[in-house]
Amino acid sequence: MTTSNESLIPLGARFMLLSALGFALMSSTVKYVSQVGIPVFEIVAARAAVSLIISYLDIKRKGIPVWGNNKPLLVVRGIMGTIGLSCVYYAVTTLPLAEATILQYTNPVFTAVLAVMFLKERVQLSTMVCIVLSIMGLFFIVNPTTLTTGASHLPLYSVMIALIGAFVSAISYIIVKKLSNTEDSSVIIFYFPLITLPLSLIIIADNFVVPDLPTTICLVFVGIFTQVGQVGLTKAMQTQAAGKATAYSYVQIVLSIILGFIIFKEVPSIWTYIGGVLIISGAVVNLFGSNILKKNQTNNDLNQNWEVNINRF
Repeated sequence: MTTSNESLIPLGARFMLLSALGFALMSSTVKYVSQVGIPVFEIVAARAAVSLIISYLDIKRKGIPVWGNNKPLLVVRGIMGTIGLSCVYYAVTTLPLAEATILQYTNPVFTAVLAVMFLKERVQLSTMVCIVLSIMGLFFIVNPTTLTTGASHLPLYSVMIALIGAFVSAISYIIVKKLSNTEDSSVIIFYFPLITLPLSLIIIADNFVVPDLPTTICLVFVGIFTQVGQVGLTKAMQTQAAGKATAYSYVQIVLSIILGFIIFKEVPSIWTYIGGVLIISGAVVNLFGSNILKKNQTNNDLNQNWEVNINRF
């Protein structure tokens, strides 16, 4: 039974599903805290402070060196993570939760391309099918009014910030994959808040808002939920190809739609449901596609030929 379960849901996929749950809860908490007047970079700082403590304790528990081996790349990962996190938080606080989350999930497209370019990974046909279906789903969810009016219903600036965040997150994922060859996952995670905290404190300057007790508790949970998501993400990237691992995280979209409805009374339109079906279908293809292709020799040959062609570039 254990072998069967591991075959259906690979270890990397399970870590990414855990990551998706953590990040979905984080986004909901961030949006809630922003609605009571806490600035974005103060939320970023609070998240970093909590994660820094948890990460440091985890490193001490393992008894490994704190500073790691490839310090320059670890610092770059921290900087990229700070930029990506700030963009994500801004999008979450200025867009509906479902749409903000979906825009973040353009990053598998960036990740797959960057993985081919810099990690020399082979992108499987099932992953490409997932990406195509996901892009179609994103069109329906993010731009439903385009079909009737030719105009997006979302603020363009917030959309652009969200897309920048997705691209920077993809760069961060690639760096994490590279670092996993020489660094413990706890050290990689530790450098993220280590860089983020001082940068966000500098940006806050005189705009700091003193939170009340309930808000402070929520800010702590932002850090806890993010830590859960970050641990799951890092573990997934260490056990699964970068382009394929990130595709499993699409379940966060569904979780965000549910949380947006329950907490913020955001009712998805029919276009959101259509897009969600496309995205979930893509995730299913990505998860089970390899096994199906092995049973179909013709499709398997096509997949092999495609992989040879893609690796020529």
